[in-house]
Amino acid sequence: MTEPALYLVLDQGSHASRAMVFDRRGEQHAAASVPVDTRIKGDRVEQDPEQLVATLRDCAGKACLEAGAVPRAAGLATQRSSVVCWNRETGEALTPVLSWRDRRAADRLEELRGKASRVAHLTGLRLSPHYGASKLSWCLDNVPAVRQARRRGTLLMGPLSSFLLFRLLDERPALVDPANAARTLLYDRHHYAWSEELLADFGIPREYLPETVLNRHAFGHLRLESQGSLPLTVCTGDQSAALFAGGDPATGTVAVNIGTGAFLQQVLSAPAEPGELLAGLAWRGAAVTVHTLEGTVNGAGAALEWLARELAMAPEALTRMLPDALAGNEEPPMFVNGIGGVGSPFWKARIPTRFIGRGGSYGKGAAVVESMVFLMVRNLEQMAAQSAPAKRLTVTGGLSKLDGLCTRLSALSGLTVERPAHREATGRGLAWLVAGRPRDWGAKAAVQRFRESPGGALSRRYRRWTRAMRAATL
Repeated sequence: MTEPALYLVLDQGSHASRAMVFDRRGEQHAAASVPVDTRIKGDRVEQDPEQLVATLRDCAGKACLEAGAVPRAAGLATQRSSVVCWNRETGEALTPVLSWRDRRAADRLEELRGKASRVAHLTGLRLSPHYGASKLSWCLDNVPAVRQARRRGTLLMGPLSSFLLFRLLDERPALVDPANAARTLLYDRHHYAWSEELLADFGIPREYLPETVLNRHAFGHLRLESQGSLPLTVCTGDQSAALFAGGDPATGTVAVNIGTGAFLQQVLSAPAEPGELLAGLAWRGAAVTVHTLEGTVNGAGAALEWLARELAMAPEALTRMLPDALAGNEEPPMFVNGIGGVGSPFWKARIPTRFIGRGGSYGKGAAVVESMVFLMVRNLEQMAAQSAPAKRLTVTGGLSKLDGLCTRLSALSGLTVERPAHREATGRGLAWLVAGRPRDWGAKAAVQRFRESPGGALSRRYRRWTRAMRAATL
């Protein structure tokens, strides 16, 4: 009997590095995961680049050993807006990974406020410190090792994906795919190339950035200890990959992936002009380009991390408490969710985070989850105004396991919420892309559906929360 063709996918996320092995039908044959650390100090959110490299290598080797075969090809998905600087001769990291959650360079964007509409037209993004440009500019000015590498002509800088490709692949390529390049505020989405105008605005010389290529490309070869090497043929962003977890996304569906942040994506037939939402680029191949309209909620899992610290609880204990908190009859307080700054459609780098009303740990847990739902619903309303109303929602990601989140999202949106049995969307979507977009992908996958009628108390809380958020973001 012929062994099925297998594909290795690497998913480097905020909380863990993961590796999974899939076949062409979407069946998972192996998986490995290693947690990674994050350092948070005020506006600075950093990760250790060496740890990310080591954990990906570790996961890849373990997953392939479990699968019992060397896969035909591999793919890589990473946090889209995280950046790092490194030495092009040695591969040595010159900075920590500056996370997409890092806001240390927010003030650098003020001098470009007059060009906000021009930047939005070119990139599809808002002027936000979450994207890479201001952080890369900050590194050029403030990190001695970066300044020294610049003088010596050995500096490379850019998205985390490019650094990981350089370090993981035998060829040490200096390349970047469109999905990750498009989250830097430096990429012209109309010409699919670095924008000379924006590079000049941010003071970043073109020669320090990796070369732009398609999402499907011969990036190089990933060498696995004792298992040989395999070609890595796809690189993209984590949320971009998640969009394809079920194969080709259906028209009228909004895909919601809820992890450290929550991201809502609607596939468009042509590039959109950004408004309060982002005009995204999820995939660019030789024959297919996928454009999206995207909403961003910064304070999803990150808000629960914050709450765990506030309550002096272990994150695991808070996670165990949430199902009961969401099932309770007690009305929770409202939560003005400014964790990591407020994304779409409010767009404020900083607002005071606070509870309105009293509540114990259960009530506060429910309030934080409700704030995520409220932010997602506000984005869905904006999506309907800016493009077209959604016909259905699919939810994936770690926090989608909360039934209380799904029922509230259905009740307020008026839509059926579909939750696939396989909720790790990034790895599955990446595997579909690496496997060549097979048509019978996951045809028998189980889906749980939530269809709830609007609740009076929940709707009233949403209206009060909306007024509070508007006041906080003026």
